[in-house]
Amino acid sequence: MSIRFDSVTVAYDGDLVLDSLDLTVEPGEVMALLGPSGSGKTTALRAVAGFVRPASGRVFLGGRDVTDLPPYRRGIGMVVQQYALFPHMRVDENVAFGLKARGTARSEVRRRVGEALEMTGMAGWARRHPRELSGGQQQRVAIARALAIRPDVLLLDEPLSALDAQLRSGMLTELARLHRELPEVSMLYVTHDQIEALTLADRIAVMDRARLQACGTPQELYRAPANEFTASFVGGANLLPVTVGSGGVEFAGALVKVDTAEAVAGARATLCVRPHLVGLGAGPNQLTGVVREIQWRGATHRLYVKVGEHDVMADVSELRNPPRRGEEVTLHLAPDDAVLLPAGVSHG
Repeated sequence: MSIRFDSVTVAYDGDLVLDSLDLTVEPGEVMALLGPSGSGKTTALRAVAGFVRPASGRVFLGGRDVTDLPPYRRGIGMVVQQYALFPHMRVDENVAFGLKARGTARSEVRRRVGEALEMTGMAGWARRHPRELSGGQQQRVAIARALAIRPDVLLLDEPLSALDAQLRSGMLTELARLHRELPEVSMLYVTHDQIEALTLADRIAVMDRARLQACGTPQELYRAPANEFTASFVGGANLLPVTVGSGGVEFAGALVKVDTAEAVAGARATLCVRPHLVGLGAGPNQLTGVVREIQWRGATHRLYVKVGEHDVMADVSELRNPPRRGEEVTLHLAPDDAVLLPAGVSHG
């Protein structure tokens, strides 16, 4: 089932928290709403759920206008950050709750609860109470409860943020598996974690300051970001102020050869290049600078190199003899690995 926001605006006490959102989630698609706290992503999800009323605009599910419908009539499943399990109920009773509230026959409740617990790997814990489960297991139960009602739309609001790194990685794998097993279910996934969005989503909607900044596949947003905010929030990037010249751009007194076909000579612009695409040593588009900081990150070293007045980040494979702070080094980048963005792009 599709989800469509038609110029949805939400305000709390006169403060705009979602500004004219136009966005469509296709049937069976996983759409991640990615952005910092206060960007409007959770408000958008709550508008779909029916927990907030738009000041203007409409919300559609499968072509049906649900803006004025209460949450229980929208037929959606929802998973939130804090599990929201009933502590006095066993696992199977928690999963059955939504089905019983809908008046589902007892035999059907038993069957669907079994299916949902099996699908989430929690069948062996059906008779336990939430206090007897780990955080990851409790979140699996919350997902099973949402799936038991067989929703056409599944809303997930920061579902992994309360888990530690190892559990979060495992749950990402499980959610990806569930998506493969339930290809007809559309998912709207709210997160501020770019790894979750890049791992799970078919497309990512990048939010900031109540507005949609960009929307596209993870590959599109990573390789060709639409603006500076998207470049910095999806994957992290060097954003270098440059001036468009003949055959390239000028940065820190050096000519960097990149595609300037759509730029105006003499204009200010921003050169976007991912740190892992900046090499150490001789190569095309050489830049000379001084190492300001170096961080060991296991498989890589991250260098912060002062080039002119600006830091350039370079992620290079683990070095046996890394340069020292204060040492002069040469960096390079391939022309095709840099993207030219207009300068002064609004972040909100």
